[in-house]
Amino acid sequence: MPRDIAPPPSDEFEVIFSRPFDGPPTHTVEVIGEINRSASIKVSQYNGHHKSSEKTGDVPKDDVQELMSLITTLRGFPSHDTKDVYGFDVKLDFNTMEIQWSNKDDDPAAGDISEIAGEQKDDFKRIADSVEALGRTFAKKDSQI
Repeated sequence: MPRDIAPPPSDEFEVIFSRPFDGPPTHTVEVIGEINRSASIKVSQYNGHHKSSEKTGDVPKDDVQELMSLITTLRGFPSHDTKDVYGFDVKLDFNTMEIQWSNKDDDPAAGDISEIAGEQKDDFKRIADSVEALGRTFAKKDSQI
């Protein structure tokens, strides 16, 4: 089911990785940019409801294109608004003009979510790990909180 978030203008995208799946985040990675250009990345660590540290950086164009090719495979993957169906305690949101997807969406068409295919779980984990790795690799500059 599409979310009620307005899509960004044409080629812009936003990817947000957050841990844990439910409750206040302890760790987030946000990648924002345009599909055929470099993108901005921000990694935040939280202590309770307050940010304890934040680092920023830029993701090169080639890595952005690779991320987009991975992320677009999530189209049609099942999601559930209250259950972590992939089992990795990670929430992943993806927003472009064409796709608005989150593994925390209410998706009545998902059917029996207790039986997510192993391949979909592996793909989801690979994509979530890739977003987190981009944060470790490119978000190096300290940012004011």
